[in-house]
Order: sequence, then structure tokens, then C-alpha cells
Amino acid sequence: MEAKFQTFLILLAVLAGTALLARRLNVAPAILLMLAGIALAFVPGMPSIELPPELVLLLVLPPLIYMAAVAMSWREFKNSLRPIVLLAVGCVIFTAAAVATATHYLIGLPWEVGFLLGAIVAPPDVVAPLAIARRLHLPRRILVILEGEGLANDATALILYRFALAAITTGAFSLPKATGEFAAIVVCEIAFGIVVGWLSLRARQRSHDPQVEITLSLIAPYVAYWLPEHFGGSGVIATVACGLYVSWNGPLLIPSATRLQGIFFWDLVIYLIEGVLFLLTGFQMRLLYEKSKAFPLDDILSTIALVVAVIVIARFAWVFPATYLPRLSKRVRQRDPPPRWQWVFTISFVGVRGAVSLAAALALPLSLASGDPFPDRDMILFVSFGVIFITLVGFGSSLPTVVGWLNIAKDGRAEIIAEHEAEIAARREALGAALASLDAITDERELSDEVVKLLRARHDIRTSQLPAALDPDRHDVSANGTELTRELIATERKFIHALLRDGKITDETRRRIERDLDLEEASLANREYRKIPL
Repeated sequence: MEAKFQTFLILLAVLAGTALLARRLNVAPAILLMLAGIALAFVPGMPSIELPPELVLLLVLPPLIYMAAVAMSWREFKNSLRPIVLLAVGCVIFTAAAVATATHYLIGLPWEVGFLLGAIVAPPDVVAPLAIARRLHLPRRILVILEGEGLANDATALILYRFALAAITTGAFSLPKATGEFAAIVVCEIAFGIVVGWLSLRARQRSHDPQVEITLSLIAPYVAYWLPEHFGGSGVIATVACGLYVSWNGPLLIPSATRLQGIFFWDLVIYLIEGVLFLLTGFQMRLLYEKSKAFPLDDILSTIALVVAVIVIARFAWVFPATYLPRLSKRVRQRDPPPRWQWVFTISFVGVRGAVSLAAALALPLSLASGDPFPDRDMILFVSFGVIFITLVGFGSSLPTVVGWLNIAKDGRAEIIAEHEAEIAARREALGAALASLDAITDERELSDEVVKLLRARHDIRTSQLPAALDPDRHDVSANGTELTRELIATERKFIHALLRDGKITDETRRRIERDLDLEEASLANREYRKIPL
């Protein structure tokens, strides 16, 4: 037990150090974390860590999917529903079928095993590519489509995975039956996820306690995921539906204290889960290396190369027609004009596989019901890890070069400027609405002059903190005011601590004053408009 705890501390230390190194090198943390995990796995004396598949599929996946859905805008998700569905459902099925066909005819895998392997490696990951893409200032539409695809494609892949696994273990498969079950799973999980989201918000609204509300928010994704998964579904669709419902309906129902504490809580939880997950994924290299001695290295490498080539070609072969063929319809073309081919190429190129693929491979049973070994289980494990490694390290690290070659980051930077301009306008309009409300309240109620002056001073201060406009080539006057405000806050902190040391105030008083200063400093960071990179 002590050794396991020491290993856990080592993982946390490596996670923190790797994150700092990734920031300094301007590299996606997921890439360095996986490489660090591989390096740690072969350190002498380091215990072997096997990634339990149920840890990812039942414990880790629900909160990751839920928070990604909560962070996504339901309006943007709905507006991009067609490309998201075409990628999350159509592209996954097409890729799985392409892998099954190639491995059957070129290396002789049975159809059922080929489809099982295809279902495992078909869904791109949502975490690593988005972390890279956001740093490159890609257009918002591309990010929404990639994030929406990453949220929903695991559901399609896991349902295909169950169908293929059933075909191998029972020897029977019916396409009409599987199609009907797939449709029923999608409809039932969407309805169930919405119900869980509704119940979660109502329970949180009645609790009136931030700690209880955050606990309920942690329970919600597991309830949404586990019940459908237990009855033969994927659980992913229900979790996504739950998160999107909370995202759209939660802002007016969740109190400010809960929101502030919940943001910090969930940011830390997701940071730790993602980091440890990629480290443990790298750790699996040691286990696979020990098993690989029973296989010819040439066969393993050739199979990995074949599958990587197939999934890359299949994604390009699907994305371009799926983008432009629907726009042959004038109605679709008018509502959603054709994007530039550089945008489509970028979406096609971002096909990084992640830990869900490895977890699905690890979840394969060791033997069939008859007692015979599960066919090609170790080979599936090797190929899955190889695909994850090549796509994450190779394609993930080369994405900045591709984006620079396509010259699409300028579109994203223009969107950032426009978004910040719209934010400033929205803040001004909201303050105007608040001032109008104050005038109405002043006319309706008997308020003292001191109260009215205080409220108007608050309005004037907040209005003066907004820049007149955004100029990407220079810092606004408000930026200088922000820096000076930070200096004044730091002076207050030092003075408060001097009072504490002199015994003039208690620790409780110091904490209350510090909380106000912390909130003000956090508010400064939230309103800060940095120079847009050119």
C-alpha cells in the first residue's frame, strides 16, 4: 500500500513538472505526459502499473465528458449539429468498416475481429487535439465541431464495440437488429440524460449549500453514465445530454458562491484526471513490451502502420465529401455557406486517438465462454497503443506546422478580436440595463441619497474599467489601470498581514479581507483584454 501511495505521489510530481515544461516549450501537455509515462515505465525499480479498463470507462470518462459538455454552448452545438453527427456517427462507422476491410483482406483477420479493432481505434480523442487547437487560435467553428465530435463519437464507437464483441463471443450478428438497438439507445439516452440534468439542477437549487451542490454536480455524470451502461447502452450520449442541459439551464439556477467554488473544483479535477490518464497510458508501454516478445516485431509494426494509414485516409475520404455534398442543396448552402478547404483539411488532419481506445482494448476478455483464448487480443492491444502513440505524438506535434502552412490562424485571431469587441459591448449594455433598473428603483422606493450615490459610484467605476475599443497593436489605458490596481491590492495585502503580526486583527478578519481582495484580483483577470497575437 505504501509503495502504491509513493508511486501516486511520483505521478503527481511528474504531472506538475511536465505541465511546466510543456508551457515553457509551447508543446501540448498530453504529448509530454505520454512520453514521460513511457520513460517512467522503464525506470529501474518502478512498479508496473496496469490501467484497469473500468477505471477509464466507469470512473474517468463520465466527468471528462460531462464537463466538456457543460463547457460547450448548446447554441453552438445545435448550429453545428449536422457536421458533428456526420463525424461522430458517420465517420466512426466508416472508419471502423475501413479498418475491418483492410485488416481482413490484407492480413487475414476475421471480419468480427476487424470490426472490433476498427471500433476501438475509430473515435478521435477530445482532450489532446483541442488543447493543441486552442493554443493555435483556430476559428471557433472548427473548435466547436471538433469538441462536439469528441463528445459524441465515443458513444458510437462503444456501441459498435459491444456489437462486435457480442458477434465474436456468440457467433451471431444481425444488422437490422443492431440498427434498431442503436437508434433506441440514442433516443433513450438523450431523454435519460435530460432527466438527470433536470433533477440535478432542481436538487442543487434546493440545497442552498455550495459544498452540497458541488457534490451533487459530481454525482450527476456518474448517474447519467452508469445506468445506461449497465443496461447495455454506452452511457456517453446520456452524459453529454445531461451536461448540455446543465450548460443551457444552469446559469440562472446556480448561485454565485457555488459557481465560483465549482469552477476551481472542476478545473482541478479535470486537470488531475487528464494528466494522470495520459501518464498511465504511457505506462502501458512496459506491459505491452513484455508481451511483445511473443510476437514478431515486423508483424506488429506493419499492422500498426496499416491501421494508422487506413484511419487517416478514411477520415480524409469521409470529411471532404461530408462537408461539400450536403451543400449541393441550395437550402443548406444558404443557411451554412461552404467553408474554405483549409478548414476542412484541418478537421480531417485532427484525428488524435486517446485513452478511451486503449481502455476499450484492455477491457477485452481474456477468453471466450467456451474457454478458448480471445482471438487476437494481444495484437489488438499492440495496435491500439501504437495508433494512440503515432497519432498523439506525430500528428499532435505536427498540427502547428500544418496550421501555419494552411494560414488559417488569422481567421481565429480575427474572431477573437470580434468576440472581445462583442463582450465589451455586452458589458456596457448590461451596465446600462442595471442603471435603468436603479433609476426605476429610486423612483419606486424611498432610498437615501447615500445609498443612491454608492450604487451610482459602483456603476461609474465598472463603466470606467471597460476599454473604449480593442486595438490589437497596443495596450488600452484600462490595461495600465489593471496593473496599477494589482499593485494597490498587493499593498493592501502587506498592510493587512502587518496588522495581523502586530495583533491588531484576528486571523478570521484577515481571511475575510483577503477573500475580498482575492475576488477583486480574480475579477481583474477575468476582465483583462490581452494583446491579440498576430
